Parts: sequence; C-alpha cells; structure tokens
Amino acid sequence: MSGLTGCGLSPPSSDTNGDATSIALGRELFFDQSLSADGTISCANCHVPSKSFTDGQGVSIGVRGVPGTRNAPDLSDATAYSTLFWDGRESELKVVALQAFTNPREMGLPDEAALLKQINTQERYARFAKGRPLDQSDIAGGLTQYLRSLPRQPTRYDRSIGEPSLLSMDERAGLALFAGKAACTECHLLAGDPVALTDQRFHHAGVGFEQIAGDVTALLGRLEQSTRTGQPLGELVLSEREIAELGRFAVTRRPPDLGAFRTPSLRNVARTAPYMHDGSVATLDKAVEREIYYRSLGRGRAVNLTVTEQAQLTAFLRALSTEN
Repeated sequence: MSGLTGCGLSPPSSDTNGDATSIALGRELFFDQSLSADGTISCANCHVPSKSFTDGQGVSIGVRGVPGTRNAPDLSDATAYSTLFWDGRESELKVVALQAFTNPREMGLPDEAALLKQINTQERYARFAKGRPLDQSDIAGGLTQYLRSLPRQPTRYDRSIGEPSLLSMDERAGLALFAGKAACTECHLLAGDPVALTDQRFHHAGVGFEQIAGDVTALLGRLEQSTRTGQPLGELVLSEREIAELGRFAVTRRPPDLGAFRTPSLRNVARTAPYMHDGSVATLDKAVEREIYYRSLGRGRAVNLTVTEQAQLTAFLRALSTEN
C-alpha cells in the first residue's frame, strides 16, 4: 500500500498470528453467500469492495430479492464512527457484525444457531476452529477484525495537504467554498488525521420526512409495540419505511431527533452514489444542490452559490475520493 504512511494513513496492524487468523476468518465470512437463507446473499453483496463497500443501489436488496429501506454505507469508515447505522442505534461493531445474518431483509437466517450450524458443517471453516466449534464470539470477532483491517486509502485531498499543487485551481476554489461560504465544515469536519469529514452528529436534511409528517403518534405506538414483543429495532427499520424515516428518533424517542440522520463521511463520496439515507438523490451534483438548499433553511439565510461555484465545490468533493 504505497503512499499510506506518508499521508498519515497507515493500514491497521495485524502483527500477531491471532489477528491474521481472525482477519482471514472474517474475510471468508464476509464473502460467503451460503450464510444466507437462500444462498444468494453475503455481506459483500451490499458492501462491494470495488464500489467503496457500498452497492450502488438506492436501498439494499436482501434474500429473495426483497428490498430494505436504507442506503448501504461505506464500511471502510465503520471503525471511525462512534455510533453505527444511519440512526446510530448501535455502538459496538462486534454486535452489529452478527445482525445482518438474521435480519429478514438482509441475509434472513432464522437465528444465530442456524448461522453457527451452517458455518461449523463446512470444511472451509475447519482451519479456524482449533479443535472446537466456532461460536458467536469467533464470528463477530473475525468480521470486526476484517473490517478493521481495511486500509483507508489516501485521497488526492489527503496528499495535497503536504503538496497543494495536487489540487486543480477549481478544486482549491471548491475547498475554500467548502470551508467558508458553503459552510460544509459545520457538519463535515476537516479536522483529524486523516480528516474526519463528519461531526458524528445527527442532522435534518429534509429527506423523506414529508412521508410521515402528521403520523408520528401512530408510529410511536408501532415502536412501543415492537419493544413489547421483542422485535429488534434493526428488523423494524429495514421492514417498515415509515419507521425508517423517523431516523434518530426511533432510537432516542426525543422530539428534536425526528427525521435526523447521522452525518456521513464524505470520503469516497464520488464513488458511492446514490446518496442520503434512503438513496433518493441520484448524483453528486443533485446532492450538492439539495444540501445547499436545506443548509440555507437551517441557517435561516440563503447560501448563494453561483453555477460556477457549485461546480467548483463538486470538483473538490471529487478530490475526496480515492483514485483506485
């Protein structure tokens, strides 16, 4: 991975045999379609390495061709977030690692026992078993280690921090707009090494909430019913679009969180269309237009960018993507 160290983006260490073995197990699990109810879906179906670990779909498609409600996020940044999922409903990657296998809108197995049976009856996993059946901790640990091992490739912007000439004039103008007039850094931070490009907070982007306006009381009742019956929130969110549009509120039940979603990182943004939590914005140009409009509403005054300035801002955003 040449060039990583020079940009402060070194690949995660796996300097013990235990880590290397766990990473290998996680990689095997990540690409194994046999661990789904119909044998057609693996983690890699929704998180495709060549698409920056997204899938290019508006919302991801699970077993038997059934769609969910959420746009697949880039997993290469998963270890950098303090909360996970668009609504931040989980904070432990090891917990999240097991959930897709049993979610009816993802891989659809009936329970974790079925997952372990499928794994432990396959010869391909025998080399990881060490004389005993693999358990939930092994599976969650392997997938977590694999995700942690994914290198965060430097973008042209990362490399330009030490060599400004790597950005074109339009891209440098776009950076000035990003940090200034367009106020993008209010949510997409340029702090950190590598730069975070997210404030890890939850904001209203005006996407999808009109579908549930005026019906929140009924949806709150549906949430309470789900809690009483023990239905996992992740299953409810991916199965019912109106619940999905509640955003962070479905987790906290706080009115200010209605329709709020976590700020995504902009790393690889040019490679991860479509955009927003529901994949409803098809192109980067349209995403910029929408963000400018709703940022103006949120601030109570217009963010006025000319056509040229919008093009410069988009040019800079493209420089936030890796080039391989």
